[in-house]
Amino acid sequence: MKNVKESANFIWSIADILRGDYKQSDYGKIILPLTVLRRLDCVLEKSKEEVLKKFEQLKATNIENLDPILNKTAGYNFHNRSNFDFNKLIADPNNIASNLRNYINGFSDDAREIIEQFEFENQINKLDENNLLFMVVKRFQEVELHPDIISSMEMGYMFEELIRKFAEISNETAGEHFTPREVIKLMVNILFLFDREILTTKGITKTMFDCCAGTGGILSVAEEYLHELNPDARLEVFGQELNPESYAICKSDLLIKGQNASNIKKGNSISEDQLSNQTFDYLATNPPFGVKWEKFAKKVKEEFETLGHGGRFGAGLPSVGDGSFLFLMHLISKMKSVKDGGSRLSIVFNGSPLFSGSPSKTKNESSIRQWIIENDMLESVIALPNQLFYNTGISTYVWVISNKKPVERKGKVQLINAVDFFKKMSKSLGDKRNELSDDHIAQITKIYGEFKESEHSKIFDNKAFGYSKVTVERPERDAKGKIIVDKKGNPKPDSSLRDTENIPLTMDIQEYMDKEVLPHVPDAWVDHSKTNIGYEINFTKFFYQYKPLRSLIDIRNDIVAIEQETDGLLKEVIG
Repeated sequence: MKNVKESANFIWSIADILRGDYKQSDYGKIILPLTVLRRLDCVLEKSKEEVLKKFEQLKATNIENLDPILNKTAGYNFHNRSNFDFNKLIADPNNIASNLRNYINGFSDDAREIIEQFEFENQINKLDENNLLFMVVKRFQEVELHPDIISSMEMGYMFEELIRKFAEISNETAGEHFTPREVIKLMVNILFLFDREILTTKGITKTMFDCCAGTGGILSVAEEYLHELNPDARLEVFGQELNPESYAICKSDLLIKGQNASNIKKGNSISEDQLSNQTFDYLATNPPFGVKWEKFAKKVKEEFETLGHGGRFGAGLPSVGDGSFLFLMHLISKMKSVKDGGSRLSIVFNGSPLFSGSPSKTKNESSIRQWIIENDMLESVIALPNQLFYNTGISTYVWVISNKKPVERKGKVQLINAVDFFKKMSKSLGDKRNELSDDHIAQITKIYGEFKESEHSKIFDNKAFGYSKVTVERPERDAKGKIIVDKKGNPKPDSSLRDTENIPLTMDIQEYMDKEVLPHVPDAWVDHSKTNIGYEINFTKFFYQYKPLRSLIDIRNDIVAIEQETDGLLKEVIG
């Protein structure tokens, strides 16, 4: 990782040139597009002369679309037909602005569309007017970003580090862009664990989708991992991303690696699904935590009401204050059917989706959990250590969803408590103070794969998470204490005495009433017409460890010791 740190620090130092002429919050508008441009420049360096030669030959022909031929000459899914590259740009300082424009316009369509996402054109004039353009381009020409020196994964790290720094100095949220690589490795390990035999088959092709792709971290790690397992296997990756800069970085990475860059779509996955009706073998994402979705609530509610389970959100709608479950239901809608081989999915959530939403006639978070669990799709929930993410120190969980559970997992859910599997970082990155080592990732994967009860692993029947929310009524009485009855002679319920009880699905309602309620209020009864089924995953309850209370003698001794200490201090002060 030495190359990455050195290159990232060098690129970050270029921002110093902008000090005074640019606000800190705008540094990224220059540094990020030029980093992408330099990366593309380094990639195309070896074949540049051949491409220019081929371009001259083709000018004399009547071929309309030259891109495929020039791409082939370049050896990538893109090329640059301008006479300029970074070396030639700095050889002509007086015409740097017009030459740079010529260079950018020389890229093939896919690559040019990536640069356009940064709206860098707006910065060229400003940089030139302030006599900064040549200096900045010259510094970028000095950094070597060829894939032989900085791999695709390392480049991903570098972009994430730059984005984090820019977000930090401009007080923006960095974490919405990316997921720590070690968390991605854990998610990918678990997704591929049961498919190792299939994935090591010669010439196998699988597909993977991330609906909040960011800079493409999850897709890159998955591709790299599969390549390690089987150099002959191919993972075709797909994604959608809302942020234009992150989208451009993700797309440029795919372009360089020879993937189909048009598989990455721009836009909001929930309100503008650009890959509708497509399904994938693997799906993984880290959606933004606790994001309000009122901006596109109209479209979502319309789909829910008109399409029901024929659309993505038939199971219910989460509260407008947190759209996490929308992303999960969106991904579930893109799983392959069981007859087509099924799919596996992993998603990072905060604690809220485990328990938010109360069972009611309106479908909400509780009914979404019910739908997932009753359809036997929830395979596992893994509690991660705190302070793993760059923008939050809160508790996070990986949910593993599958419609092709192995036989021994059918009807079961495994909870893994991995909160203690971490090591402290030598230097914090934002809120990130902890990280998972390779050993931790291997341990958690092993616990998951073994599917056994242990200190860190609990296995439950699906029903263990369900409960009936029952309404317990008590009769209304007159001034003399006599029960008031309705026309049919039934006791009239007193709404001021009404109560609710959450009764586990594993327990008979009447049995529970006989044991827990009627001994205290013998006149109570259940109004079954008001019963609703709810589901929640109470991690704390399942992993609670009883700590015996301290004895009164120990507490008294502590108090006496403190009194003696303070008494001594008082005497010293009063003297």
